[in-house]
This record gives sequence, structure tokens and C-alpha cells, in this order.
Amino acid sequence: MYYIYMLRCEDNSIYTGITTNVEHRMKEHFTKINGAKYTKSHEPKKLEAVWQTGNRKEACKLEYHIKKLPKIKKEELIDKNNLEVLLGEIVDAKQYKRLENVSF
Repeated sequence: MYYIYMLRCEDNSIYTGITTNVEHRMKEHFTKINGAKYTKSHEPKKLEAVWQTGNRKEACKLEYHIKKLPKIKKEELIDKNNLEVLLGEIVDAKQYKRLENVSF
């Protein structure tokens, strides 16, 4: 399984990434050990959203298109979980399952 996640930073920016292990990747971001260059300079604050998909190709595709969204649309995606509305013409929203209550 692959996971696409959105992480809110202290400056209220949103980082989007992919992983095969959410718990492990969040520990890397929050401890700044092997975290992304972005989260090393933008303190991570909260895991906002996680989607699951079965293959890397689909995960990379969703990550790419989320990163291209303007911040207001990223906020909408977090709040309303409207993946199909925002990106339905670009990605097959049925390929992704939003996970709720993900902890690390």
C-alpha cells in the first residue's frame, strides 16, 4: 500500500508527500531525521489528511496534482474531503481511500 499525506506546518503551509509507512514517515518529519528538506525548514505541526492507494503510480499521480493545487483548494480538500470534485477530471478518485483518525 501507498499513502499520500498532507502535513500542516507551523507557518500554516501544507506539505504533501507519499510513503509506504505513515507512522515511520511522520516520525522522520517530526524528529527531522530523514525528513523532507521542506519540513526541516518549516516545522511540521499536524497530520491533516491521508489517502491510501494500491500502487506507487497512483500515489505519485495524486501527490503531483495535490501539490499543484492553490492553497485555498488544499484547505478545501482537507476540510471537505472532496477529492472527486477538485481532481476528479484528472485522477480516478475511486483509486483512493481517505483514512480517518490516523495516528503515529
